[in-house]
Amino acid sequence: MLDLLGTIGSNFLSLPGVLGLAFGMMTRNIGLAVVMGGLIGLGEALMFADFSFAQVGGLELAASIGIGMIAGSLGCMIRRKGATV
Repeated sequence: MLDLLGTIGSNFLSLPGVLGLAFGMMTRNIGLAVVMGGLIGLGEALMFADFSFAQVGGLELAASIGIGMIAGSLGCMIRRKGATV
């Protein structure tokens, strides 16, 4: 359980969370923001596993992609709400 919480927390504070939010704020299209966030999460997981799918754990990969998608959609919502105020 602590391993799961640590993985999720570290992904929020690492590349998928920060860059996913930043890339999500670049667009107003929610679908594009989610895809960009997911790709950033995939890239981060592969980068830290020396670009080998054999060394990436399933939990780490799923957490990074999921967090990247959530951060991308959150960034898009921030942009949409901020643009209308």
